[in-house]
Amino acid sequence: MARNVVISGGGTGIGLATARVFAADGDRVLLLGRRAEELERAEVPGALTHAADLSDPHAVHGVARHVADTFGTVDVLVNAAGGAMGPAPATGAEDRLEAVARTWTAAFGRNTLTAALLTEAVRDRLASPGGRVLFLSSVAALCGSGSGAYGASKAALHPYAFDLARELGPRGVTVNVVAPGSVEDTGFSGAGTDPARRDRPAAETSTGRAGTPGDIAQTLHWLASPGARHITAQVIRVDGGAEQER
Repeated sequence: MARNVVISGGGTGIGLATARVFAADGDRVLLLGRRAEELERAEVPGALTHAADLSDPHAVHGVARHVADTFGTVDVLVNAAGGAMGPAPATGAEDRLEAVARTWTAAFGRNTLTAALLTEAVRDRLASPGGRVLFLSSVAALCGSGSGAYGASKAALHPYAFDLARELGPRGVTVNVVAPGSVEDTGFSGAGTDPARRDRPAAETSTGRAGTPGDIAQTLHWLASPGARHITAQVIRVDGGAEQER
């Protein structure tokens, strides 16, 4: 049977690749993102789109109403919104600590709050049993990436996922986290990235290559499958064995 799948950050990168995998499986997919034009350009057969700032509680209330009207029940929720960002630009004579505060606030808003608000908004609509909640984290949450704010904002998803797994488990809902390593065509290794920065993580893997959005999408798809029904409260690294090479 076709499932109802909601994917945040579904217009680009890993979110888009994930949407295509679920759509190819015959599932009904709703793509969420901040930019309507980006969602409209996404080539996902049959997918619906809804633009909203998922760090804004009022906007997320609107998303919840849209999900209720469109799907009713959510079988799979994939929280893929977010990403890396540089330090917030200074404005005028701003104090250094004020700049740090803005950078960290922005990172948590983009990577943590978006996932928490969306999940809380639709948790009562998750299929019971059989619902799946998936969070996209990063190996930066486990070993850093040179940007403390980004890694910390992703790491915050882990205990949240563990708590949700305990709360939703009795309903037959599983909750898991996928932590990719270096992935092509993303902010860390896409076009415009310094070649030395892009190539170093790939050289550290056992496979000798960076991951692809499709690698991560297939992992998320499997975690949402019946075969993964007894897997919950886990952080799954998809990094080509980079940790073993350290």
